[in-house]
Amino acid sequence: MSYGRNVKDGLFLEEMTKEGEKLSYSCDICKKSFSRRGNLTTHKCISTGEKPYYCDICGKSFSQKSNLTTHKHIHTGERPYHCDICGKSFAVISVLITHKRIHTGEKPYCCDICGKSFSVKSSLTKHKYSHTGEKPYHCDVCGKSFSQKGSLITHTGIHTGDKPYPCDICDKSFTTNGLLIAHRRVHTGEKPYHCYICGNRFSHTSNLIQHERVHTGEKPYHCDICGQSLSTRDNLANHKRIHTGEKPYFCDICGKSFSRSSSLTAHKRLHTGEKPYHCDICGKSFTQKGSLTKHKRIHTGEKPYQCDICGKSFTEKGSLATHVRLHTGEKPYQCDICGRSFALNDTLIKHKLIHTGEETHP
Repeated sequence: MSYGRNVKDGLFLEEMTKEGEKLSYSCDICKKSFSRRGNLTTHKCISTGEKPYYCDICGKSFSQKSNLTTHKHIHTGERPYHCDICGKSFAVISVLITHKRIHTGEKPYCCDICGKSFSVKSSLTKHKYSHTGEKPYHCDVCGKSFSQKGSLITHTGIHTGDKPYPCDICDKSFTTNGLLIAHRRVHTGEKPYHCYICGNRFSHTSNLIQHERVHTGEKPYHCDICGQSLSTRDNLANHKRIHTGEKPYFCDICGKSFSRSSSLTAHKRLHTGEKPYHCDICGKSFTQKGSLTKHKRIHTGEKPYQCDICGKSFTEKGSLATHVRLHTGEKPYQCDICGRSFALNDTLIKHKLIHTGEETHP
């Protein structure tokens, strides 16, 4: 086999003269070969940093013509790539490919340390930091480090106060476009993330990830004090306050403090009388979403908490826990005066009246 070599514009062309063979274009910098001259041109632009394709609207430049075409969709608003399952449109085909994995449940990126899989390569990269402890993104103001670039951007807003992404519906502003997109779902009710096991839908991917742990039983966050495992980072932070006694959330009306932000929010409704959660069946209102969820079971008859010993079902988790003590004989509530123990806190309270003289022995 013989070769003919030509040099043009700094590109080496190697031509195979054997009949039926294709031309091969070789990079004179790294010697990598390409079957098409256009691919070699693109490769060299990436290697040299050259960006010969300019947007005539904003002036931004690109190394590949296809990237310029995709970029222009930002200005035109064009979204030529459509999901054939839900109809949602996208400006970039790679985003469509990633989006479709929401419907299919495909997770092609696998962690070689723990085996966990992800639908997006960047999520795998971020996940690996949990094994290595690496935090490559540093705040140049206070020096704090983060494992995710988005977390750093959000944090930087604390120092600058900059929130350049305003919501056009309620005028609330955000530090990142991603937070704005997530916020808008409060107004639209959109829930694009669905559980492929039970079909439940969520407005945020983080909520879906947390929900999936209900099915898998995964509890990746561990308390370094007592060893208890929790399903979310927030639950771990809240749990640790049991050990420390920390209550960082204060009511500005009565001064009462709480270990959880959600507890403070619920408490404040005692002062304001606000009951934002309404039953769509009977119209009754509640201060907490959890109370509404429990109330609705009166209408539906749902009893999702089942005793794995006798099979009896209950509408509330607390009722199940109390019932299980009938089987185990556990009596966790102890009188600090006489030492007697009880299965129910209500029974302990009634018992203590005997010591105070407010109630006599039966």
